[in-house]
Amino acid sequence: MATNKIETGRTGVADRLFLAHPRSLGMSWGRHASGAVRIGSELMVAGLAAFVHALVPGWFTDTAGKVVTRTYDYIQKRKSESPTPENWSDYDI
Repeated sequence: MATNKIETGRTGVADRLFLAHPRSLGMSWGRHASGAVRIGSELMVAGLAAFVHALVPGWFTDTAGKVVTRTYDYIQKRKSESPTPENWSDYDI
């Protein structure tokens, strides 16, 4: 009689790569992906603002810091709303 992977506790590569981490945070793959895209996009904007600020110090004087703070607050909100907040570190998406 064949056993399936769920019954034996074994997981495949696809599960480890795409599902295990979001599941450990109490999220679906889609919810995790949308949050990661949002956070990544905001951090890229912050990085670009910081580079421009390095060249022209009068521009974007507080943009990068505000974006990073807003992004951190967003991550903390997601953590507090998770059914498994104990599995989150301060930097999990």
